[in-house]
Amino acid sequence: MHWPTHEVLNQSPVLADYNLYQSDTALQEGVQREGAAWAVGELNATGAELGRADSLELGRLANQHTPQLRAFDAKGHRRDQIEFHPAWHTLMQGIAARGFHSAPWAQPRQGVHVARAAGYLLQAQVEAGTLCPTTMTYGAIPALAKHAQLAHEWLPTLYRREYDARDLPLPQKRGGLIGMGMTEKQGGSDVRANTTVAQPQTDGSHALTGHKWFFSAPQCDAHLVLAQAPEGLSCFFVPRWRPDGSKNPVLVQRLKDKLGNKSNASSEVEFHAAYGLLLGEAGRGVPTILEMGTYTRLDCVLGTAGMMRQAVSQAIHHSRHRSAFGQLLAQQPLMQNVLADLALETEAAITLSLRMARAFDAQDDEAETLLRRLLTPAAKYWVCKRGPELAAEAMEVMGGNGYVEEGVHARIYREMPVNSIWEGSGNIMCLDVLRAIGKSPRTVEVLQAELAPALGRHPGYDRYVARLQAQFADTAGLETRARRLTQQLVLAVQASLLLQHAPDFVAQAFVASRLEGDWGDSFGTLGASVAKEALIARALVI
Repeated sequence: MHWPTHEVLNQSPVLADYNLYQSDTALQEGVQREGAAWAVGELNATGAELGRADSLELGRLANQHTPQLRAFDAKGHRRDQIEFHPAWHTLMQGIAARGFHSAPWAQPRQGVHVARAAGYLLQAQVEAGTLCPTTMTYGAIPALAKHAQLAHEWLPTLYRREYDARDLPLPQKRGGLIGMGMTEKQGGSDVRANTTVAQPQTDGSHALTGHKWFFSAPQCDAHLVLAQAPEGLSCFFVPRWRPDGSKNPVLVQRLKDKLGNKSNASSEVEFHAAYGLLLGEAGRGVPTILEMGTYTRLDCVLGTAGMMRQAVSQAIHHSRHRSAFGQLLAQQPLMQNVLADLALETEAAITLSLRMARAFDAQDDEAETLLRRLLTPAAKYWVCKRGPELAAEAMEVMGGNGYVEEGVHARIYREMPVNSIWEGSGNIMCLDVLRAIGKSPRTVEVLQAELAPALGRHPGYDRYVARLQAQFADTAGLETRARRLTQQLVLAVQASLLLQHAPDFVAQAFVASRLEGDWGDSFGTLGASVAKEALIARALVI
């Protein structure tokens, strides 16, 4: 029987086979400005590779075919191994080859954290679950470097740009990854309530007994773990294999069934006198592991900004090809307002994240260190809060096509909340902002110096900064106001950066909408004077 042909009309083509780096003007400008111009060639190549259709397809496959726990073999022996789809391994091979897990430490040079941040922003547009072990390894290396034995034994392998998925002792591995385990059932963010016990052994190690409620990612070669030593809560390095070549008894109970982050294996584990080495000072486990957390929080901002970028790119691309009511969506005034607003939010997030990365490059600069301690939790709070809202609005631009699993929007939307929750939820970040301010009187001075270059460029910005300074001066009820203060702080820094470095139509739109109140409670409510078409054109150059 002959069936009539059904012609598909008025559908946007798939956004693929384009250069993620060359299409992003704000990212290119930020790389040059923040000190990583030497990396442009590599970033351009990375953008081209990650923008290919087959690269983007890897992200879909890795999330459709989720990891599986193989706790036992056929004879009942413990395996505690995780099986992944080949797409996961291909993605991890690319990440390792680009050095996103270790390059700033293996090959230090000026601007290397900015270069890595830009590459990470590109990688996040393809798949986010693989960024979990990437980020934890990046954050763990500085802590390991302070332990002579671990630095000697582990860093050369971690520095290699190779991915080795085999579950083997370190000497047999071509490359390695590090995970972490902090939270327990009864504590959550209150890690001082942890009950896992670390008992000193005669050989200088500790035997850990207890559990972790979130242990990411269990296939890693070692983990940084918090446990109660005789001196108090301490940080321990717990490898998958003991020095004698036997498997360390870290037993995986189950994998978490999560809202998003489906490709990544997050687990619950039990320690049965597991071998661990004290990392840092006994009784000071939280400060030790929070050094790792500072870097992972940076990556929470970068990962969110990268996903925001992909969501907006998809929405703009769709609107340039989809017609409704006799006109392309991208030509309709109300849709232009939505797209321009999404583009503005994304550029502000990218600009801020690259400025933060420059602060990580200046490890020995006191002012940059203070700014890093302040901006990292502040940006994690605000950018990661904006991510889910932006993802939902970008999905709505696509209509029903955005809500189905064939496209990328549903995955991005489910992925967004994890960066707000991981490494400390919103309240924890805002309390850390207050802690950074209270720890050193110089912190507010450094912030003021960061905001000063933009003063005089826009009266609305000047008024906003004055109000922010008044907020800092008023210490009454500071904790109750911590979220508002943190939001205002981030918006002021974003505005300062855009006023100094972005085209005037970008900066003017940001100040008018975010600082002066010429903006509603949702995206797509920019004022009439905003150059919406120019914002959209700048956002996706294809």
